[in-house]
Amino acid sequence: MAASFQAPSILVVDDDEGLLILMAEALRAEGYEVATADSGEAARAWLQQHTPQLMLLDLKLKDSDGPALVANLQREKTLVPFVVVTGQGDEKVAVDVMKQGALDYVMKDTGLIDLLPAVVRRALASVEHEKALVAAQAEHKRLEHEALAVGERERHSIGADLHDGLGQQLTAIELICTLAKADAAGHPALAERLDLIGRMLREAIVQTRMLARGLVPIGSDPDALQNGLTELAERINTLGGARCEFDCPQPVNVPDPFVAGHLFRIAQEAVNNAVKHARARQILVRLTRADDALVLEIADDGTGLTRKRHGLGLGVMQHRARVIGAELKVTSKRDAGVTIVCRLPDHR
Repeated sequence: MAASFQAPSILVVDDDEGLLILMAEALRAEGYEVATADSGEAARAWLQQHTPQLMLLDLKLKDSDGPALVANLQREKTLVPFVVVTGQGDEKVAVDVMKQGALDYVMKDTGLIDLLPAVVRRALASVEHEKALVAAQAEHKRLEHEALAVGERERHSIGADLHDGLGQQLTAIELICTLAKADAAGHPALAERLDLIGRMLREAIVQTRMLARGLVPIGSDPDALQNGLTELAERINTLGGARCEFDCPQPVNVPDPFVAGHLFRIAQEAVNNAVKHARARQILVRLTRADDALVLEIADDGTGLTRKRHGLGLGVMQHRARVIGAELKVTSKRDAGVTIVCRLPDHR
């Protein structure tokens, strides 16, 4: 069975009774559901209970002017898409209201009633187009989030297989080689080969663990981000050349592993770029909560954001921030380092 058609609902607000009736009748003749209000107060009261697809708003009402009414409706979160109706000489006010979000305006003259249906159709089409755009953007973000989540799950699966599967097998083989060396005590050449195999196996085990750690940088516990950033700073410090400090004045838990993973990757990318491309000597990673937001900050004293450094990782960091709903800001001064701040609204 075909879905029933719901005619668009329109609220007409005007304190000229005769014109109000004419506009309402003209729109009803086009098949719209029309409600009317003869004052700003009546319009506000009606909008408290109903949500039309469009409002036609007279700029000069007996109890309020158009801009003031629009501002009140915005504060009350009852403002709906609207078109302003204005008389001669009020074009400047109409332009001001357009800046407040009006879709269009129509003049009160002899052609008003004839023009009104076309103006309303155009405004409703604009509203539907905006809704479709918002829906498409939301769907794009959902699919992007889902694709990245699938990728993260695959990386976790591969990382677990490397660590628990291949890594364990290599460790078992190394143990067998160690035991075999005892049996080869009277055969120096064989013992030497077994010793070589053992060293190669130990190197393979280390590489396997590094690969697994790269695929799964942090765990899934709420404090995994904090622990991961602590380990990141420690790894940088063991390499020498740059000093990395992690500052977290109060414990910060991130229950969502997806969010924690992306925040860690942002920090990792920023720190690696500071070490490899900006020749930084000091790097500070700070994780805090402030003003109902989680804030991750990475600051270095390197050469600044060069063109090469900009292309290597900034786009990836911005993408990761966008996926989790965070805002990423970058400030840089030549030879004075880079500061990257990722701010995520706190929905705990």
